[in-house]
Amino acid sequence: MAVNAEQYRSLIQELGPDVTLVAVSKTKPAEDIQALYELGQRDFGENYVQELTEKVPALPKDIRWHFIGHLQSNKVKYIVPFVHLIQGVDSLKLLKEIDKQSAKAGRVTDCLLQIHIATEETKFGLDGPELAALLVSDEFASMKHIRVRGLMGMASFSHDQELLKKEFTVIRELYKQHGSGWDTLSMGMSSDYRLAVQEGSTMVRVGSLLFGARTPVS
Repeated sequence: MAVNAEQYRSLIQELGPDVTLVAVSKTKPAEDIQALYELGQRDFGENYVQELTEKVPALPKDIRWHFIGHLQSNKVKYIVPFVHLIQGVDSLKLLKEIDKQSAKAGRVTDCLLQIHIATEETKFGLDGPELAALLVSDEFASMKHIRVRGLMGMASFSHDQELLKKEFTVIRELYKQHGSGWDTLSMGMSSDYRLAVQEGSTMVRVGSLLFGARTPVS
């Protein structure tokens, strides 16, 4: 079994009750997810719509599925009926589609707005001015089937602790500036979750520490 039970228990204890652990289960088989579920884990994160929709029927109904990848507008309809939290909302266009599909599904979908804080251009997200403009727009105010719970960000892939701290601070300050009524700040992964928590993260996305190294997608 690929799941590291000892690491899981240690991580849960370290994070404590104020930080939610999302186990990143992309490319991992249902058996591994089930094994972690049996240890008590309920929040799981997936990056690919097709993979997520294939896993859902095979696993317990009370799993809280987080979509943490880059979500294309034409794929929204496949996950809206069941997803717990869409973490990577990086445009008003995507938010409008989530609102539209959520109305069709007769539900309100929880979302996080993704902030671009990393040095890599490959990462997605809004910058500070774009976030501010979105939040005061008439289009955003008209959406009745989405609920923004907070912000999400991915730091640079770097061992430079000062750089990572600076990036996490940027998103934390945006969260404090705009976050009246928000309750979720999702930052930090297997390599940098400790620093993210120090900088105010309330949710971390951890995969390799729990499941082992990710199998590349062919």
